[in-house]
Amino acid sequence: MKLLSAIFGVARLVSAYSSPSRHPASGELLSRSLNPRQAPAANHTAHYFDQVIDHFPKNPRYAPHANGTFKQRYFLDTSHYKPGGPVFLYLGGEGPIDGDTHLDASLVTQFMRQFNGIGVVLENRYYGTSTPFDASTTDELLYLTTEQVIADHEAFAKTVKLPGVTNINAPATPWIVYGGSYPGALSAFTMKKYGDTIYAGIASSAVIHGQVNYPQWYDPIQLLAPQDCVASVNNIVDKIDSLVESKQDTAVEQLKEIFGLSALTDIRDFAQTIAFPIGGPFVYPTYTWQEIYWNPKYGHEDFFDFCRNVTDGNAPANTTAVDSQLAKYTDGKAWKNLGNYAAYIKRVVLPLCPSGDYNSAVCFGTQHPDYWANTTSGATRSYLYTSCTEFGAYQAAQPHGKKSLISRVIDQNYQQQWCNWAFPKGKYNSIPSSPDLDRWNVYGDFNFTANRLLFIDGSADPWLDLCYHSKLAPQREWTDLHPEHLTNGAGHVWDLRTYDDVTTEPQFIREANLLELRTVERWLKEFPDWKPASYRE
Repeated sequence: MKLLSAIFGVARLVSAYSSPSRHPASGELLSRSLNPRQAPAANHTAHYFDQVIDHFPKNPRYAPHANGTFKQRYFLDTSHYKPGGPVFLYLGGEGPIDGDTHLDASLVTQFMRQFNGIGVVLENRYYGTSTPFDASTTDELLYLTTEQVIADHEAFAKTVKLPGVTNINAPATPWIVYGGSYPGALSAFTMKKYGDTIYAGIASSAVIHGQVNYPQWYDPIQLLAPQDCVASVNNIVDKIDSLVESKQDTAVEQLKEIFGLSALTDIRDFAQTIAFPIGGPFVYPTYTWQEIYWNPKYGHEDFFDFCRNVTDGNAPANTTAVDSQLAKYTDGKAWKNLGNYAAYIKRVVLPLCPSGDYNSAVCFGTQHPDYWANTTSGATRSYLYTSCTEFGAYQAAQPHGKKSLISRVIDQNYQQQWCNWAFPKGKYNSIPSSPDLDRWNVYGDFNFTANRLLFIDGSADPWLDLCYHSKLAPQREWTDLHPEHLTNGAGHVWDLRTYDDVTTEPQFIREANLLELRTVERWLKEFPDWKPASYRE
């Protein structure tokens, strides 16, 4: 499973590392995505597959049923291919694949090189140019469902004619699917549903569990981030919530003024904006904990810069004096590091809204129903639809009794209102009042099992508790048929962006990548003995 580059950048779940997607109605802020950031563009030619819009013409869920096809974009690398080699299918996920195909300098590259395979990256329906319709009204989004998406994968593997090669379709040729984050879940779901077509799969940081609220996103930060920074933010958040809950309206207005955000009329928009450096719910302009990455070519350390500034013991006197400005509302107790926190927001976040109209829809104000209702197709709108209808994972604050890094005014209702504004009831389609999690969890949830599917997660990933190795899940054990690995200290999809020489990587990343290579090698040796259902007597 971000808005200012676009509306600020999948936090959709962003798969590692795709570009931040753009909000359909904005020229500014990026959406929350499971997907990490995009690498430099590679020189690959786009190809197109005639994909069926509706794979389930007899299912009343999709009435009145679209009979046509759309052009599903894919990219291809055959530079390492030798006849008889496998096909490695990389799932594009919740973003366009305009720049980075992930066919270069990645784990997929390692697979192609070592096993003489073909690399294919397939763009997800309703993303990039792979859009079935000219717009994305509620009715036109009817076919953006998990079961339709994974049916695309099977249809593509069975029938695509890849240029320049022959005899490569599944199941006669071994196809191995890889996805990270939201596409990691799709990889797992594909193996569960279509394991007689797709031979094997890897699901990295795969969010296989849907739930409505997801306050656990902040748990790794609470536990592993610099603890002086964490304590400062926790304490400031507690004081903010105390002012709000005791209806100290004058104090709240003073607080907003300290951060330069008096223009924000909704306290939740204020709370989200000051949380951007940590990871604001759905929209944020800066790189957060999720974008920390072991490979410096792809990682960003803005989060650590934020913490260093918040805890700066040598800040000027006019900054530290701010710590006492609201003390009269908190029994004379100063708000330690409030001045540093506010100074950082003013210096780093506010300039991302060059107009200075902070309450506008293209900046930090979210209370604009017409803005959300814009039906222009785009990655943010498509990902929001999936969140609203099936997946959930609304980033929310921890309840009282647990420390929180964001204000407790951020709750389920904050994002649900965006869903309701964005997707009004159509003629044929309407969204549920809350995400229909059964549509997501039907494939197995935390009891997930599929043959020849490797789950690989990171212990420091903010999405971990929606993944196979969640602390909410049963204890995991490796078997050759159901392999799994939890990488110590790793974040979100940290296995994907490899060094050219894997053996020179940091030890825990190196061993995870070597495990993946060994596992694929074993699978390919076993392929001649595999009998999919269509071949069984």
